Amino acid sequence: MADVRPQPQSEPSLVRSIGPFQLTLYALGSMIGSGIYGLIGKAAGEAGSAVWLAFLVALFAALLTALSYASLGSRYPRAGGAAYATQRAFGVPLFSFVIGIALICSGLTSVATQSKIFAANISQLLGLEALPPWALAFGFLLVLTGIVFRGIRESMWVNVLSTLIEATGLLIVIAAGMSYWGSIDYFEVPPERAADGLGLIVLQASVLTFFAFIGFEDAINVAEECKDPSRTIPIGLAFATGIAAVLYIAISITAVSVVPWRELSVAPSPLTEVMRRAAPGFPAWVMTAIALFSVANTALVNYITASRLIYGMAQQGLLPHRLGIVHEVRATPHVAISVLFLALIPLVMIGSISDLAAATVLLLLLVFMAVNAALVVLKRRQGEPAGAFEVPTIMPLTGFAVCAVLFLTRLASSDWVAPALAGVMIAAAILLYAILKPTLTDISQM
Repeated sequence: MADVRPQPQSEPSLVRSIGPFQLTLYALGSMIGSGIYGLIGKAAGEAGSAVWLAFLVALFAALLTALSYASLGSRYPRAGGAAYATQRAFGVPLFSFVIGIALICSGLTSVATQSKIFAANISQLLGLEALPPWALAFGFLLVLTGIVFRGIRESMWVNVLSTLIEATGLLIVIAAGMSYWGSIDYFEVPPERAADGLGLIVLQASVLTFFAFIGFEDAINVAEECKDPSRTIPIGLAFATGIAAVLYIAISITAVSVVPWRELSVAPSPLTEVMRRAAPGFPAWVMTAIALFSVANTALVNYITASRLIYGMAQQGLLPHRLGIVHEVRATPHVAISVLFLALIPLVMIGSISDLAAATVLLLLLVFMAVNAALVVLKRRQGEPAGAFEVPTIMPLTGFAVCAVLFLTRLASSDWVAPALAGVMIAAAILLYAILKPTLTDISQM
């Protein structure tokens, strides 16, 4: 099948500069963001000292979908990512458009949330309480936009530095508490839930720990900027998911070894509490500074991802072609970056977007289901070219089932606000498609 909108030779294009090492750190930086710092406490409250098992189960669930992304990335190294794969598999532009918009919304809410967290942390670290939080968040957003516009090489080096600092922070926590390993029962669960059995408790807790792995999906959206993407994407995704898993399991064992799981579950900053007890002389500001890099890196990766999604969807004919224009000098999709910046300004100004973020998590699970289903369809289609990295059909089928269970569990445990917002976002995406459709390229015959 031919590309929907081949780029004319006269138009500038994205630059291929990302190798396996950089892509591994790109995906890893997205996964080991600020979430783990708070998530470990909540997960311990559900699984007790057996929280490490919940991360192990979550790894299995995440790896299934990550391998589907790796296979699709090796088949179709396109910036549109999930939107391109679903369009190729199902041929329904509206469905692919909604998938793409859901991912863009996820990126927007993440960048806005991280901007607010960054503002709060740097205000505390540098004593800038006199400045309004929105001003600090807006300043951070300006710097972030400048980096993303500057170029993918510069963005990737900032990402590499930030990811290494993030990982170092987690390694410091592990090193500080490693002497406590073996001091507790690592299969202890909350006694009030003991009747449910270890398996069920761990399975339910894994629904929460699964979200610590979200971020691997970002890697496929820089496929057009990867050297040899059919090889780079599978390697980067596999290594990033594996490294994240080792860090998470080691952190969870360390945390419950140093701080009893009941106390850990109610600690405002669980890993800070671990450091306070395991290494009381360690400067508290160091962990705050590391958290700043973690927050900034998560925002950076999501900003890059969202801009490449818009670029890819424009090249695919799902968004106006102007959004897919690349800057002649910087080789970045500057129009898409500018649109994102304008959309982010009101988001960083409003008080809270937690409900919106919860809604996008639900949409992400729907996207994962669609991606797994798309791979199954494409693998079974006669004449569809195979990729450099293939997985057995049972893997995306299982990945689809796991994501469906997680979606239903998340839906059942959530209040009505997040599902309602998710529904509103889907309805808004459908309305936007109806408005834009007359101006878009016909891709129904893709």
